[in-house]
Amino acid sequence: MKERKDIPEKYKWDLSQYCKNFEDCETRLIVLQKQMQKIKDFESKLTEQNENLIFECLKFDSEISQKLEILFVYSHLRLSENLTDSKAVELKDKVENVCTEFGTITSFILVELGNLSTKFLEKLMKNSKYPQFFNTFKEIIRDKPHILSLKEEVLLSKVGNFSGGFSDSFDMLDSSDIKFKSVKDSKGKFHELNHSSYNKLTQSQDRVLRKNAFKNMNGAYGEYNNTISQLFINSIKKRYFYSEVKNFSSSLEASMFYEEVSDKVYNTLINSVNKNLDLAYEIYETKRKLLGQKQIANYDMHATISYKLDLKITYEQSIELLKKALKPLGENYISLLEKAKNEKWIDVFDNTGKDTGQFSWGAYGANPIVFLRFNDSFDSLSTLAHELGHCFHSYYSDKNQPFENAQYAVFVAEVASQVNEVLLLFYLIETAKNKQEKICYYEKFFNMFRDSVIRQTIFAEFEVFAHSEYQKTKALSKDILNNKYFELNQKYFGKNVEILPETKFEWSRVPHFYKSFYVYKYSTGLISAIQIATKIFKQEPNAKENYIKFLSSGSTLPPVELLKIAGVDLENEKTFEEVFAYIKSLLSELKDLETCVL
Repeated sequence: MKERKDIPEKYKWDLSQYCKNFEDCETRLIVLQKQMQKIKDFESKLTEQNENLIFECLKFDSEISQKLEILFVYSHLRLSENLTDSKAVELKDKVENVCTEFGTITSFILVELGNLSTKFLEKLMKNSKYPQFFNTFKEIIRDKPHILSLKEEVLLSKVGNFSGGFSDSFDMLDSSDIKFKSVKDSKGKFHELNHSSYNKLTQSQDRVLRKNAFKNMNGAYGEYNNTISQLFINSIKKRYFYSEVKNFSSSLEASMFYEEVSDKVYNTLINSVNKNLDLAYEIYETKRKLLGQKQIANYDMHATISYKLDLKITYEQSIELLKKALKPLGENYISLLEKAKNEKWIDVFDNTGKDTGQFSWGAYGANPIVFLRFNDSFDSLSTLAHELGHCFHSYYSDKNQPFENAQYAVFVAEVASQVNEVLLLFYLIETAKNKQEKICYYEKFFNMFRDSVIRQTIFAEFEVFAHSEYQKTKALSKDILNNKYFELNQKYFGKNVEILPETKFEWSRVPHFYKSFYVYKYSTGLISAIQIATKIFKQEPNAKENYIKFLSSGSTLPPVELLKIAGVDLENEKTFEEVFAYIKSLLSELKDLETCVL
């Protein structure tokens, strides 16, 4: 693998809109640390007699927060370039410490505003001079039962300085310390196994290689089962602690409350997928036939079919292809693709020490960015489409909303990314040159559906079990976690799919478990994306315009209401059933093609 210095500059992101360099970041941090102390001048003065002072305080808080966000994002992005860079680690820690300090000294704002009467807060909500603070007061009214005393809020803020270390520890272990054994194929040849090569190995037509890659990857995490289990369990304890002291009945309730999403959505997803497991089993059986195997195992799920396409595609070719595939979203959207490439919003290739994840992030006032480990494959093309969806969602939101309303809820974050992926596959299916090629793209679609809906629902059910089990018994162990995860895989894959023993360690590879109750959003995100993309692809009246409006709305409405702008109602069980019915129709189309070809 190349060192970062050996990657051509045109394939590295340009972070100059954030900071010029480490020294610039540190200098600005020192200035901000001094400036932010002025917020203390407002303490004990936010009363119903000081309406103007309240808005002055909120404006100052917003200005400092925006500047700190720039430095916070910059420091984390620089570290993600090389997780072993001690200078980057030090910078990240310095910025985080100042952010924690600011959170501590501003704790009084929430407490003092929470002590104001609801009637007065509603008056502040309607102030036409400061409409950007509407959500601030709305949330304070909602949060009143969960706002603690000033002393308690300050204490919680200080605890935050170290309570987030479980995720950081896992990331360091995952990217730097866990080593993977090379894997042998059916001819005895060894192949290097790492985070970048794993997908390619599990897509191989060599079944022995797929099996060994799956066993060695998950087995490597099994060797750290004690450590990773303890990190995860402690993160669960932390979440429960926060939910309990904030007067919530569970960690799930707390998570859903702060996203303004009903836990009905979470439960409806799990129930709907469980009701439609026969569809999942049918997808697996179709996969078995396409592979021409007598039996199928969980390590076969990403295998390419026998008449596979040559899907090797460069980064530049991927950009050009996406311009065609995403054309239904309009010329303005397409122009952003070229802008992102030319202005170097994208960090393209892998390098030694680079973070193992792929993501989009950013800060208000600077261009959003995309972080990849591109390897000239179809998966990399899909990931590029996915992350650009996040990126352009942020772009539209930042462009059309003030800082206070630009940050959209995590709940809707996976919608735009998956709309791009669905539109890409719709385009490839429609433009396929022959039946074999069309089958390959259909298969890619069902891989995405399986991974984003079925697999992520396994994760969601496992996660809610882990949190609720700890809450009920206060006794959670690696064996309980491993056994439950294995049982869930047996249920979701069914009796006709072989489940390898190493599957029980697979949960420990999932970094999103440290962001409690995040994974289910991939499922609801794809459910939403399929409905939205289908309308846009069919050019239904106002479908594109409504979707762009959704992307531009930031957090101006609760997330479920925002999705209704784009034509999706996740509070209605019928929505889930309609999508499953649509998936069944696509599976029928694939079966018809399969009959013609096999």
